[in-house]
Amino acid sequence: MMDTEKSLEIIHALSNGIDPHTGEVYSADSPYQHHQTKRALLIAKQALERTLKAEERLQNLPGNAGKPWEAVEDQKLLTAFDSGKTTKQLAAEHERTEGSICTRLVRHGKITY
Repeated sequence: MMDTEKSLEIIHALSNGIDPHTGEVYSADSPYQHHQTKRALLIAKQALERTLKAEERLQNLPGNAGKPWEAVEDQKLLTAFDSGKTTKQLAAEHERTEGSICTRLVRHGKITY
C-alpha cells in the first residue's frame, strides 16, 4: 500500500510536468503539461498536504484527547486547579490538550474567556 507521503511526491512531480519515475520532463503536448491538469494536480497535492498535517496532529495528541470526561476525572481536575496547578500541568496529568482543560474549567465556572 502506498503511503500519503509517497503519493504526495508523485503528485508533486506530475504537477511540475515531470515523470515521477524517470525524472524526465514531459513533452509540451503531454496531458501533464496542460494547465487544467496541472491545476487539478495542485489541488490534489494541497489536499494530501492537509491530510498529512491532520495525521501528524492526531499522532501527537495526548492519550485522552477527544474522550468523554467522567465525573471522577472532572472532580480531580477541579481539585487540582483549586490547589494552584496550571492548565499546562493539568493537561499533562489528564493526558488532554490545554484547550480541553480550559474549556472544562470554563464549563465549571472556574475561569472565563
